[in-house]
Amino acid sequence: FQIRYAGAADSSVQFIFYQPIIHRWRETDFFPCSASCGGGYQLTSAECFDLRSNRVVADQYCHYYPENTKPKPKLQECNLDPCPASDGYKQIMPYDLYHPLPRWESTPWTACSSSCGGGIQSRSISCVEEDIQGHISPVEEWKCMYTPKMPVVQPCNIFDCPNWLAQEWSPCTVTCGQGLRYRVVLCIDHRGMHTGGCSPKTKPHIKEECIVPTPCYKPKEKLPVEAKLPWYKQAQELEEGAVVSEEPSFIPGAWSTCSVTCGVGRQVRLVKCQVLLSFSQSVADLPIDECEGPKPVSQRACYSGPCSGEATEHTPEETELLYGSLQEFDELYDWEYEGFTECSESCGGG
Repeated sequence: FQIRYAGAADSSVQFIFYQPIIHRWRETDFFPCSASCGGGYQLTSAECFDLRSNRVVADQYCHYYPENTKPKPKLQECNLDPCPASDGYKQIMPYDLYHPLPRWESTPWTACSSSCGGGIQSRSISCVEEDIQGHISPVEEWKCMYTPKMPVVQPCNIFDCPNWLAQEWSPCTVTCGQGLRYRVVLCIDHRGMHTGGCSPKTKPHIKEECIVPTPCYKPKEKLPVEAKLPWYKQAQELEEGAVVSEEPSFIPGAWSTCSVTCGVGRQVRLVKCQVLLSFSQSVADLPIDECEGPKPVSQRACYSGPCSGEATEHTPEETELLYGSLQEFDELYDWEYEGFTECSESCGGG
């Protein structure tokens, strides 16, 4: 396909392709003959082939697809001409047309010792012999020395481990004073793709406090001091926003209006578990248990001021509701400077 894109310079277009089977088994050519004269045999084998890079990779990649069936080795005779009298090769390794030579046989590779960053895997090798009936039995290793012994250890998963990649910080959530800013943190693998597997302990924080140097001004309070409740301060607080990212996270909606016009009522909001789909730049809802960490509260008490004719004193239950549920706020009141009283003495120190 061809792309003609005339967007802004800082725009991007992302394509994701899925290829069902990337690795397939491929049969090799026949290996060199096992004997230089007098009759020998040669075998084919199977190797795992990467269709994208056109190179041979470790066999384990072809085991991921049940549709892949590893082809069995083929056997054929070779170098059937009689050996000269001076050639002692056939005395060392006797052979007849109906009895294949002893061969090396290996167990499957063990699991890699590390999922990334380089590990090792091992297997055991033994020399075996097959009789006419097809029964296989172990024999002395010297009988297989006419071919090189297969390696028993090999490196695996040598690609780099996934790492956290932090994006740019968002602007501060306030235009004056102290607020918050956010950023997206992704776990990126060695191919540059978004993946899992990064350590939660090393994940960079996704939000932090920020201070806008512009001072905040607010008008002088007209309510008497004794009528100020923590809810007045809460109403001034900027609701801490949540940004949908490529990691599942809780996203709370806006609070509803208070259920009453005066006195103590309730507010509710909808809390969703959402994730940003990077390839379509759309937001998807997930089951609640897909999000980690504590779920934000979906209801809270609210106070809309005293009802007409109501005293400013509150019952113990209301006091607990109003003040006890607000312990999450560091500061409920601000000190105000009233000025000094008159001195207690006219002279001599007071």
